Amino acid sequence: MRDDAVERGEGDESGDDAAEESAASTADGSATSTADGSATSEGGESAGADAELAETARRAVTAGGGYLRERFASGASDAEYSAMDVKTAADREAEDRILSVLRERHPGHAITTEESGEHAGEAVRWVVDPLDGTNNFAVGIPTFGVAATAVAADARLAADTAGATRLDGRTSVAADDPRDPLATAVAVPMLEDCYVASRGSGVRYNGERVTVATGDTVAPAHATVGMLVGPAVLSGGAEAREWEAVSAAVEQEVKRGIRTWAPVVYWGLFARGQLDGFVAYYPPEREQLAGELLAREADAVERSDGPLSVFGADEATADALWSAATDALNEF
Repeated sequence: MRDDAVERGEGDESGDDAAEESAASTADGSATSTADGSATSEGGESAGADAELAETARRAVTAGGGYLRERFASGASDAEYSAMDVKTAADREAEDRILSVLRERHPGHAITTEESGEHAGEAVRWVVDPLDGTNNFAVGIPTFGVAATAVAADARLAADTAGATRLDGRTSVAADDPRDPLATAVAVPMLEDCYVASRGSGVRYNGERVTVATGDTVAPAHATVGMLVGPAVLSGGAEAREWEAVSAAVEQEVKRGIRTWAPVVYWGLFARGQLDGFVAYYPPEREQLAGELLAREADAVERSDGPLSVFGADEATADALWSAATDALNEF
């Protein structure tokens, strides 16, 4: 179980020049990182490689988000509905723009995308959600986002891996776990918001350093928290019943629980102190990887075990959410 509230210093200023000056490596990434994301160039350190990855992520989500903003304004969604999901032409077009950036800057990296699946590579794997909140997009609700996250190439969220055990459903189980994300960026196109984070460098929101303490601090009873689940819960069965118990218990402890269909938007809000906590159960890696790194780099307090992870803006909120969730699960 992980219990973090790490104080971090200010990161370097954001922007193309700062990111590229801090990266002691080649632009295509071929000599930038080992499997754990550390820099390999002379005198380089992992922070330099992670900073370059963060800049790549920023450029990728900016490209995808810019397209989505224009497409949304046009009113055309071309949605295709299934029992469990909805897809639009915009998902695929945004993904194409993101892939173009990733391949140009790091042609040797692996990529996992929601639309086109797995793309082979080495050293680093990019996990891409080209349109988080597709249903919102399709029906004209402007709450949707774009995420691109870098992890070690062999890192997998166990819940998304065949044969994974039921209780190992999150991205990290211990400090320095190789599955922990290296860098991420999240764009919220209709607000022109952009969040960028890398290991040990904090979170920047539109260029400014933010933390979960940036907003007002409230008692758990007055807290607003985001809530995220994945396919294991949505498909029904025991996981769905467990989640209903968890969510009901959490909602009794706080002012409001937001069951979101665009999680990366709310992870960003949490990272800059606009939400007070987050609860995730069997989350998809494309959303959880981005959210976990934003939360950790924004100095959130974390409680995690198996498929359940909880983040709070402070110890009191994290403890209240964790106790409510685990007490509910202990009833099963």
